[in-house]
Amino acid sequence: MLIHPWDAARDDTEWQQWLSVHDFGQLAVNGPDGEPPFVQPLHFLYDAGRGEVLTHLARPNPLWGALEADPDVLLSVVDDYAYVPGPWQAAADVPPEHGTPTSFYAAVQLRCRAHLVDDPAEKAALLNRLVGHFQPEGGSAPVAAGESPYGRMLPGLRGLRLEVTDVRAKFKYANHRDREVQDRIVTALAERGGPGDAAAREHLLRRRKA
Repeated sequence: MLIHPWDAARDDTEWQQWLSVHDFGQLAVNGPDGEPPFVQPLHFLYDAGRGEVLTHLARPNPLWGALEADPDVLLSVVDDYAYVPGPWQAAADVPPEHGTPTSFYAAVQLRCRAHLVDDPAEKAALLNRLVGHFQPEGGSAPVAAGESPYGRMLPGLRGLRLEVTDVRAKFKYANHRDREVQDRIVTALAERGGPGDAAAREHLLRRRKA
């Protein structure tokens, strides 16, 4: 992922706050020789304090063999994206039709080392943390090894702890454009009101204040 200086995260807090409310991504795992990578969409819990990601997958998932062969993986999270037509980005001294279209988006890539979790008690603890994150309101019975209702399901899945070793974060929102162009884009995003436009607009306004 190319990251220009003006698109880079201002600091760790910026991408960590964004990631705290974006907990669905794609896990890329190196495939066998001659094969493309495995890419698995999944929900996850990012723990900034411990520098790790928690998730789980079904035991029949073909990722496990690839993870055991090579535990170095990449978790990619992308959201708050919007297409920006060329005329919106045209400088004041050029015709609107000469403007360059682009994409706005926020992206965080976590390079990780995978640790498989198979111990029943450790799996139960991992699952309880995940449920606590995604269901803070409660409503589900706790997971406990050997106990109903979920204990019998534990053998059918494996836990996954991803130790974060490197982070690349990008917030691509016209931060290198002049104020006039930025104002035009802010107005156009509000008027269009498509999926992702409000979030993209907020990122542009937030980052230029910084």
